[in-house]
Amino acid sequence: MGNTYEQLQTALQLLFEEAGFIHKISPVYQSPAWGFQGNDFLNIAVKTETSLTPSQLLKTILEVEKKMGRKRTKSQGYTSRPIDIDILFYDDEVIETKTLIIPHPEIENRKFVLKPLFDIAPDFKHPVLNKTITQLLEQTPDESKLQKQSKWLRNPKKDYSLNRYRYIAIEGNIGAGKTSLATQIAHDFNAKLILERFNDNPFLPKFYQDPSRYAFPLEMSFLADRYQQLLDDIKQHDLFTDYVIADYDAYKSMIFANITLQEEEFVLYKKLFSLMHKDLPKPDLYVYLYQNTDRLLQNIKKRGRKFETGIEAEYLQKINQGYLDFIKTQHQMNIKIIDISEKDFVNNRKDYLWVLQEIIN
Repeated sequence: MGNTYEQLQTALQLLFEEAGFIHKISPVYQSPAWGFQGNDFLNIAVKTETSLTPSQLLKTILEVEKKMGRKRTKSQGYTSRPIDIDILFYDDEVIETKTLIIPHPEIENRKFVLKPLFDIAPDFKHPVLNKTITQLLEQTPDESKLQKQSKWLRNPKKDYSLNRYRYIAIEGNIGAGKTSLATQIAHDFNAKLILERFNDNPFLPKFYQDPSRYAFPLEMSFLADRYQQLLDDIKQHDLFTDYVIADYDAYKSMIFANITLQEEEFVLYKKLFSLMHKDLPKPDLYVYLYQNTDRLLQNIKKRGRKFETGIEAEYLQKINQGYLDFIKTQHQMNIKIIDISEKDFVNNRKDYLWVLQEIIN
């Protein structure tokens, strides 16, 4: 609830940055002031996905209101204010504390709440009243007259759209976070996700125990699996997703093979790779996540895979150099190198949005 379109748009932007992605925004409805004499209000309902708990979300909302100039007092009743943001539902949870009640206790009595809710979630069932939003709107005692506005608000998510790309490859060293980033982007932007199937490779744990013995079968099995996966998943058109994002690029095979294989093995491997690589689609955006070696080792230790415990700094440095040498030769590819050594895009939303912005720019 706000007094102007500008206030509503600012609130949406701040919620997007602080709380989570906004998936649906209702039309704007003008309604008379409720409980006091004052100017009309503009009302919307939004569907937001957040990793915050209800109490964390409430705290974030209060901070957003404060940034927008709202001043709350303990004795404050209904009065004019620049913005008013309420949590109506949090999935189907029922919460009652001193500071937070979910679902909001007045939903069924407020047409200016029910009408925009109906536009984005008509079949959602109130977990306490056991009625859909459609039923609640039909039965509400509120006879207020609402005016639907012709102007729509803009979803801030559009500023981070990657739809101009057909196939994006997220690359990086071991522990750089490429799988986490690719997974999050695919989830947030309706992309088809391709993840490397390293857990299914029986040679990987053996390689870390005895590299000289198992390097060739490991790299050959990865080559075959990556080739088949990329060939099948990228070439198959998916009507329900906007584009493809993978947590590796096919040339990864060459980078690792060049480090792990003996000279004679690598010559043979390179011939096989050349034959297979020409059949694969090439990414129209290649993102390389750079992290310094200390951070990589910390991340590897944190995720706790037993077969990775013996990875040494020197090995990671060789991998990073291999990627950089490859990137230097790719004059036709659209490549972006992003230094995330001081970022935590998994646990910090602002860092995640920063990475997205770096990819888009």
